[in-house]
Amino acid sequence: MRSRAAPWSLLGLAVLLALPWLLPQLLPQGQAQFWTASILGRAIVFGIIAMSLTFLATYGGFVSLAQMMIAGIAGYTLAIFVEGAVPRVVGLLGYGAAIPLALLAATAMGILMGAISLRSRDIYLLMITLALGMGVFRFIETNIAWFNGYEGIRNVVGPSLFGLDFRNALVFYHAALGTAALLYFGILYLVKTPFGLVLQGIRDNPRRVAALGYAVGLHRIAAFGVAGFIAGCGGVLSTIYNIGISPGSIGLGATVNILIMSVIGGLGHPIGAFIGSLIFTVLDTFAATIYDRDRFNTLIGLAFLAIVLVSPDGAIGVGARLRRLLTAQPRPASRVCGEVRSRPPSTRTAKEEPP
Repeated sequence: MRSRAAPWSLLGLAVLLALPWLLPQLLPQGQAQFWTASILGRAIVFGIIAMSLTFLATYGGFVSLAQMMIAGIAGYTLAIFVEGAVPRVVGLLGYGAAIPLALLAATAMGILMGAISLRSRDIYLLMITLALGMGVFRFIETNIAWFNGYEGIRNVVGPSLFGLDFRNALVFYHAALGTAALLYFGILYLVKTPFGLVLQGIRDNPRRVAALGYAVGLHRIAAFGVAGFIAGCGGVLSTIYNIGISPGSIGLGATVNILIMSVIGGLGHPIGAFIGSLIFTVLDTFAATIYDRDRFNTLIGLAFLAIVLVSPDGAIGVGARLRRLLTAQPRPASRVCGEVRSRPPSTRTAKEEPP
């Protein structure tokens, strides 16, 4: 499946690049812009954060519930140091310097997370990462001097790209899509390198990998650092998309949403993060018209149960099963009435024949 993923991914990228130009031909202007920014753009941003979790789970066997918190660290770092944010905390840097600093902070937090949870696995890893994420959330929520408490930091409008306004729906969409494509193909390349192969060996049998002489702990910490960088990219884009950041964006609800996106899409391949994010975003946006705004959790829970029960490996598993059904060749009958199938001569003698 992975050998065929790159060509299909390139085709999907081409479709996504052309989609904002095709939507105005199919929908009214207001709806086309709404779908470009509020559906597709938002799905790409949260898909990047979900892909950081998918990377850890698929290739390392680690399921972390702290990826939304790490994305929030990047967002808050950007909001604290960039010029023009309200209220001003530091505000000394332009976006060209504040964005790399935010990504560095997210990577460092990912490395710290990997070091803290180094000796834990399975449910214990889930609990440690969730506890750390909620601890950081509570600290940010109650800190006024640096994070402005409950209200958060606003007016993070984003940089100017080649003289184009980042608030423009098309500009933001293509910037988010380009970032997602670079990270996605970067993961596909990374997992084929010696580092990626060792990481997959750690997922399957860490003791055997350690016996071969590899530093299991260092590879695991490095994997959390890579996932932290990916989540940081999503956190920066999310902060610009929301024109600011508040503690609610990294709380328990947001953390669970990222996990749901990853599971719905499928943990077998990084593309599943974006598929799950798109499904979740559509349900979240149209829940009020589909069912009831106050019953959104019921709706997403039913969709989650339906996909998991039909296919434990998510939406990409459903697609793989449909493809196998459509391409399956009918097996020829082993015996036709009136026809005797030839058999190779028996090596037994007459005396050896069973009664």
